[in-house]
Amino acid sequence: MRVIFAAAVAAWGILACGGGTRPSGESKPLRIAVAKFQHETCTFCPGGDTDIEDWHQLSEPLTGEPLLDSGPYIRGFTKRARDYGDIDLVTLTSPIGVFGGSSRSWNTKATFDAFVDQMIAELESEMPVDGVYLALHGAMAVRDVPRPEAEIARRFREVVGPDVPIAGTFDLHGNEDEAFLDHADFAFVTKRYPHYDAYHQGERAAHAIRLVAKGLYRPATASRRPGIITATVHQWTGQSVSMDIMERARRWEAREPDVFVSVFYGYPWSDVPDVGASIHVMTNGDEELANRIADDMDDYFWRVRERFAIGSYPPPEQAATLVAEAIGRGDVPVAVGDHSDRPGDATHLLKAFEAAGIGSVLYGAITSPKTLESLAEAGSTAGDPFDEEIGGFTPSGGTPARIEGTLEYFGEGLGYERIAAVSFGRGNLLILAPTYTQVLYPENFRIGPIDPDGYDVFVVKSRVHFRRGFDETGYAKTIIVAEAPEPFVGTTFLDALPFENVSLGELFPYGAPSHRR
Repeated sequence: MRVIFAAAVAAWGILACGGGTRPSGESKPLRIAVAKFQHETCTFCPGGDTDIEDWHQLSEPLTGEPLLDSGPYIRGFTKRARDYGDIDLVTLTSPIGVFGGSSRSWNTKATFDAFVDQMIAELESEMPVDGVYLALHGAMAVRDVPRPEAEIARRFREVVGPDVPIAGTFDLHGNEDEAFLDHADFAFVTKRYPHYDAYHQGERAAHAIRLVAKGLYRPATASRRPGIITATVHQWTGQSVSMDIMERARRWEAREPDVFVSVFYGYPWSDVPDVGASIHVMTNGDEELANRIADDMDDYFWRVRERFAIGSYPPPEQAATLVAEAIGRGDVPVAVGDHSDRPGDATHLLKAFEAAGIGSVLYGAITSPKTLESLAEAGSTAGDPFDEEIGGFTPSGGTPARIEGTLEYFGEGLGYERIAAVSFGRGNLLILAPTYTQVLYPENFRIGPIDPDGYDVFVVKSRVHFRRGFDETGYAKTIIVAEAPEPFVGTTFLDALPFENVSLGELFPYGAPSHRR
């Protein structure tokens, strides 16, 4: 817990309406440093450790205006900061994205140190600053760095000293215990999954940093660990009880002035000691209130733990039956989330649907880099016959599936230099990608000759995010989330994973923390 004392305390309503008004006699703008380092790390995923080269594959690190336009968190922060009219943003060179995203495994310590060392060196050259904004994720895993985001905050704190406000924004899938707030003042976490409110959390960070920098807010914080771990597929905030947990946090924020309540649901595929759910509360100098709210949120979370952390989904053959029934009723299109496929190469649903005779399916996408390489080496073009084995190259992917059909498209798409689209079977289309790919909207499939509206079924590699475009827009009449046939990485069967840094017996539903026994 961290409490910083500043000068004055003012009413939140007055502060929130203060906008860009600069206090009289104050001529110099506030200087706020901005850095970004986001990764949702699947430590159980194959492929080896993630190195610096992997972070350079999609984009070189950014600074300046390109950094300030790199994602909704930072865009929200930048817009709010500039609206005030009294803030200058000092950008620090930041890595933007890693090839493979959340299917990539441990970051090496050398990689982590290289990027953070550069940020710190640039920060030192820019001192003094009046605040620090860190756009983080919360589920980064680094070899020999147990709590990477907390370590980033610690190293920034060493440079800026004890009185400069530090705020971080996070994905609700973060694994963050109290260590981050030992060094920082604010942790703003998305309250919606899919994460519609990332921009808003960035705005809140700008607002909070400015308040502290002007002596109008003195952060007092409290953190709790409910002792719950769950697969992310259970965490969709479009349904109870996940929705209710986040609503309780919003109610506290609405009832009490100057209060921020953040809830991490956790990311179970990172083998890190702070895995699982956590709660962070920030108040304006009121430590007693922070603890009271944290206790209430912690107690409520534990009371609803069974509805939050336990659930099941149909395996491939049962999913095929449900899809066929929906087609028979005319409840199409059907969107199927292949939720557990972290590497993206699983062929279980494709084989089950083929065996059931289901047609008019768009599979998008299956990871199959070697197939793309062979097509490129052969100089393949649209219209060529296709007869290849695809996917199924990791243990959780099953076995490769042989596809005979026609190459409909081969070129740029879905953010990659090269993808392929193959028509086969009873009006089916298969999209091949070089790495794990979540497709969130039907329109994302409108590539080359592909018309997504011509298909009855979509199979996407996604847990919840696909609901943005397929469910919450009303596009798909039927939504099915499917499970893998065995307890591989990514499934709801977390006790099948070889954790080394986590004792599942201290986390519900596999046990309970010592303070609850």
